[in-house]
Amino acid sequence: MTVTIESPAQIRLETSSFCNLRCPSCPTTTGAIIPAVGGGFLRFEDFRDLLDKNPRLKRIELSNYGEIFLNPALLRILELAYKRGVVLTADNGANLNKVRPEVLEGLVKYRLRSMVCSIDGASEATYSVYRVRGKFANVIGNIRKINMLKRRYRSRFPELTWQFVVFGHNEHELPLARAMARVLGMRFYAKLSWDPDFSPVREAKAVGEATGTDAATREEYEALHGQDYMQDICHQLWDAPQINWDGKVLGCCRNFWGDFGGNAFRDGLTASVNTEQMVQARAMLLGRAPARKDVPCTTCEIYIKMRERGRWLERDLSPHRNWPTASGLLGRTKKLLGRTKKLYPIARFIEAMRDHRPSIARDEHHVEALLQLGTIGLEGGDQAGAVGLLRRAAALRPSNPELSRRLAEARAK
Repeated sequence: MTVTIESPAQIRLETSSFCNLRCPSCPTTTGAIIPAVGGGFLRFEDFRDLLDKNPRLKRIELSNYGEIFLNPALLRILELAYKRGVVLTADNGANLNKVRPEVLEGLVKYRLRSMVCSIDGASEATYSVYRVRGKFANVIGNIRKINMLKRRYRSRFPELTWQFVVFGHNEHELPLARAMARVLGMRFYAKLSWDPDFSPVREAKAVGEATGTDAATREEYEALHGQDYMQDICHQLWDAPQINWDGKVLGCCRNFWGDFGGNAFRDGLTASVNTEQMVQARAMLLGRAPARKDVPCTTCEIYIKMRERGRWLERDLSPHRNWPTASGLLGRTKKLLGRTKKLYPIARFIEAMRDHRPSIARDEHHVEALLQLGTIGLEGGDQAGAVGLLRRAAALRPSNPELSRRLAEARAK
């Protein structure tokens, strides 16, 4: 199997390595990304030049270790990609706390294809435990604005996914968060935490069921399924190489400790993703070459575990494999489990359909979600939207005097 690739049709391109939050376990917060990733924004001129010189590029993932909305050139980047017919995504995640109104509109107007919103909680108190400096109401408010703009432009883009990293302090809010996602027309993805020491989960069985992995931690996942929870990202060296904001080739979205020697802006995209170190790395991941100190994969825990087990990366030759879009996030982390459980694809399809469309079931979580979203809307000054949400809640519980009272108060404001 080849360890060089043609000029890529899809890449990952860091738009901003800065972030406005201070999530405790994140390498951006701790400064661990500084040696290899550094601090900076993707320049519009570099982006335009990249598209000019690489007409085969058709899809670009914009998010990685920073918050894309901090890049002052983001709106121009979205517009240019739209005009060139290049699909943009933000599926590695955005915190969506602070976004300029014109950029929010640009997400819809210029058809950002999909975006994962990192929301680890269903209330202000819970969300802010990990998303330090973040404000839950701001995130929900921006999602509702995107939904209003989608209706105005009669577009289904961007497709939104609510990503919920499960901790001990937020696991009790999983059902409510899932219900809120349904009301907001979002997919829902519960994800295992990368830091077992920060707020460890308490109800292991419930978390295993919620994440669809039968595991409460990544260590348990590895023991059950025989591979690292995030091993699929290794395919990015073939399918969607990670390019830094300054053009350095990092290979995959996990790597923040070294580069592969090439620079896409300076050396050309095809040459930079086929440097001697990149070729060696691909051969290492396939088990065809020994580890080497000048290849960043050598110190990666995913590769180290592969080598210990003697179980190497398996490549699917399908040309569209492994691109982690929002629609594919749910299935990605249970690939091996899906092979052994024949009913898994059907069950997951039903769950995805349920998550994507607002439920009309009269369950308490759905009513509570409507009530909470209505309250946030009212506090944000959206009286009409708040009244609509509270009206739906009251219709589900017509005999509830508290809901009737809240609706009357909202109408009176």
